Amino acid sequence: MSMPSPHMMMRRQTSSARQGGAARKVRIDRPTIRRIIGFAGRQKGRLIGFLLLSVLVSVVGVITPVLSGNVVNAITAGGPVSTIGWLAAGIAGLAIAEAILTIVNRWLSSHVGEGLIFDLRTAVYDHVQTMPIAFFNRTRTGALVSRLNTDVIGAQRAFSNTLSGVVSNIVSLALTVGVMVTISWQVTVLSILLLPIFLIPARTLGDRLAKLQHEAADHNAAMSTRMTERFSAGGATLVRLFGSPAHESSQFAERAGRVRDIGVRVAMLQATFVTALTLVSALALALVYGLGGWQAVTGSLDAGQVVTLAMLLTRLYGPLTMLANARMDIMSAVVSFQRVFEVLDLVSLIRPPAEPTPLPSGALSVAFRDVRFAYPSANEVSLASLEEVAVLDERGGTEVLHGIDVEVPAGRTVALVGSSGAGKSTIASLVPRLYDVTDGAVQLGGVDVRDLSFEDLQRAVGMVTQDGHLFHESIRDNLLIAKADATDDELESAVHRARLTAVLANLPDGLDTVIGERGYRLSGGERQRLTIARLLLASPPVVILDEATSALDSTNEAAIQQALGEAMEGRTALVIAHRLSTIKAADEILVIEDGQVSERGGHADLLARGGRYAELYRTQFSQDR
Repeated sequence: MSMPSPHMMMRRQTSSARQGGAARKVRIDRPTIRRIIGFAGRQKGRLIGFLLLSVLVSVVGVITPVLSGNVVNAITAGGPVSTIGWLAAGIAGLAIAEAILTIVNRWLSSHVGEGLIFDLRTAVYDHVQTMPIAFFNRTRTGALVSRLNTDVIGAQRAFSNTLSGVVSNIVSLALTVGVMVTISWQVTVLSILLLPIFLIPARTLGDRLAKLQHEAADHNAAMSTRMTERFSAGGATLVRLFGSPAHESSQFAERAGRVRDIGVRVAMLQATFVTALTLVSALALALVYGLGGWQAVTGSLDAGQVVTLAMLLTRLYGPLTMLANARMDIMSAVVSFQRVFEVLDLVSLIRPPAEPTPLPSGALSVAFRDVRFAYPSANEVSLASLEEVAVLDERGGTEVLHGIDVEVPAGRTVALVGSSGAGKSTIASLVPRLYDVTDGAVQLGGVDVRDLSFEDLQRAVGMVTQDGHLFHESIRDNLLIAKADATDDELESAVHRARLTAVLANLPDGLDTVIGERGYRLSGGERQRLTIARLLLASPPVVILDEATSALDSTNEAAIQQALGEAMEGRTALVIAHRLSTIKAADEILVIEDGQVSERGGHADLLARGGRYAELYRTQFSQDR
């Protein structure tokens, strides 16, 4: 038995890391905090200014009650009027200053928060772009989009709302307690004795709310996924053809109901907590007026000091309430951060080389050297939460290609034929690194594709599949994906060679016509020809055609075969086809069965042997004669 390759060992290590990560309980840990600080550090200047202004706003807020108490004392003392005027002007000035500082602080807060959203979204988007095709085959689109929307915004609130609240409220609380102690330590002590009423429920409810927040995010993702799938053109067609409106409605209502129920539970937890704290604050205010009034009557305090204490009390329990809620907010934000980091921590099995090997110039050969391949298991490429399952499917790792040794000389065409599921498309997908081999190597011009940069590999290999994807954009935009700097002349040439000129002439905006999701505004043959036009525009030295003419009728196929003949002229081509017209032009035909090359040779030679190719010819290709 052969030893596992380094690439296979890396797969297993990655799988173990993911399983271990999934088993960890969600909590506020130091690594998460360090990563959060790392993202926040990109907004360092504005974040510092934001925090300093938050402190300044808190200081202004504590000074105002003191001046208000002095106003009351001046009034009860009978003046002078100028003192009252100056104090009133001071209160007005502080109010104006607080308003200006609040607006500036909000400007900084929005820039910090939106900057964090931008950094997180681009980090997740860029990372997801590096994931192997197996990841997208398993992941539910709505669940992934939810990470870029709901969770990223939830993480952003930690900075735009919670962080400023924590800093300003801590400062406000410290200043408030300090001033209250100087006025009446008895009232201050009694007020502080109520502190456990705030902290104990906050800790308990914070943990419960974090769990609910995590559950709510999963239910939101499930609901978004269902909408994404059903609202696509293909999904809507499938439901219209086979689905039941009542069943679809009940399924969606069930998921939406879970989101509703979680929302109600979260709202009630928050409302119960805030109401209880508000009640305690009101009782404490009654205490201040009662005890402070008694001290004022006995001469220990004056009326202005009682008013100051009452106003400061609102500055005491307000911050305490906010700080108690801050734990719940922080727990929710950390959950959002962890869900985002969970995606960022997925290690792609398709990695660029540290030091890429230059791609040889000119025509390129394609070689498969003792290639063995097994599709990765879910544990290696996915997350249970992104698939919306409790436990990932542990199946996978079964070898489907067994020692493929094939060489396509530069400028030659090799056709792959065989039964459905024999491994033809799998072989083709290894050339552009949609997947990586388990053992052996795939080479372009003698260079292992894993040693080439992604950019060189993309320029070298062009592929047209049976269901070539098109975006809900214009024809021009769908073509420019292949060559972003293409001129109008190049676009028109590609369209002409793909026999689409007459089609464009009948479209309202020509190249700028938007073709709908997956190109559904075009016919099947027109969509396929547009994907071929994209290949013609890219003009790569290596061409892979995976049943590229399967959606075309005989008339269209004949025209496209001419265009493909131009595209393949002087280029290396690997062709998978189920029509004899495509196969006859190949320099060599390979028969793939059960992941192995069972026969190879020319059309006439293989027919003469009377083997598997002759059998396929009689059952599949004879109609093309």
